[in-house]
Amino acid sequence: MEMTYLRTFREVAKWGSFTRAAETLGYAQSSITAQIQKLEESYGAVLLERFGRSMKLTMAGEALLQYANEINRLHEESKEVVSQQSKGTLTIGTIETLAAFYLPPYLQAYRRDFPDVNIVIQPGNEPFIIESVKEGALDIGIILDPPFTDPELESLILREEPLVIIASPDHKLAGQSEVHVEDLQNESLILTEDGCTYRAMLLKVLKGNQVSYKLSYEFGNLEAIKQCVTYGLGIALLPRIAVAEEIRKGQIVAIPFVDPACKFYTQLIIAKKKWKSKAYLGFLELLGGANYRND
Repeated sequence: MEMTYLRTFREVAKWGSFTRAAETLGYAQSSITAQIQKLEESYGAVLLERFGRSMKLTMAGEALLQYANEINRLHEESKEVVSQQSKGTLTIGTIETLAAFYLPPYLQAYRRDFPDVNIVIQPGNEPFIIESVKEGALDIGIILDPPFTDPELESLILREEPLVIIASPDHKLAGQSEVHVEDLQNESLILTEDGCTYRAMLLKVLKGNQVSYKLSYEFGNLEAIKQCVTYGLGIALLPRIAVAEEIRKGQIVAIPFVDPACKFYTQLIIAKKKWKSKAYLGFLELLGGANYRND
């Protein structure tokens, strides 16, 4: 019964809401309230307190959450061992670009070898993915960043992802073989959402070189960005992998963006303490080859 209460506690802590936790777990809200009360009675401490419309962890709650996460990790590990390591759920955090244009062939290949493993793709930006892998909320992170290191994580560069300036075919930059930061002076830019690493890099480079620009549009959706570029509403910086089809059709042109800071790589990250089941290693080997071969 305590595992159920701890699971409920983790959901409330995650969402900051009894109502949202109840929706996620499929319980009545009164059941969530009762479980948290019993957990507080068991530990003899107040774990959550209300601030406005949200529930916040107390210091005791913060301490318990660390143990609850570790208990959950060990519980999942034990279930996988008992079930012969070939069933369960693999949760992968990645950005929209990689989920749409990089992962699908690997997911298809993995499904052939591990048909009983349920794969959950959790979208998010790099800071969210990195923190979630550390906390154990994600099994695997796949990020697009400059070379990344962290003492709590294993990281492996899978490949370099060229970044390109995309423009409509009749744009003045379309005939260039490459684009430098000074070429973006007074250009109308269409940017990805705040928190995107290559957006942050571009803005940093523009500011550092005192290049003026106009922010025309800002989207959290790649298709919206590509459509706006197609209609001549501005130019954008995107990974080439995300625009290959539009280039092939002649809808846009893609010009390499040349700058020393513009070196981005698709990278695999996992927690160093993460227990690696047969199914887990199977996915790592698929992406990382000999680096994760389970001989």
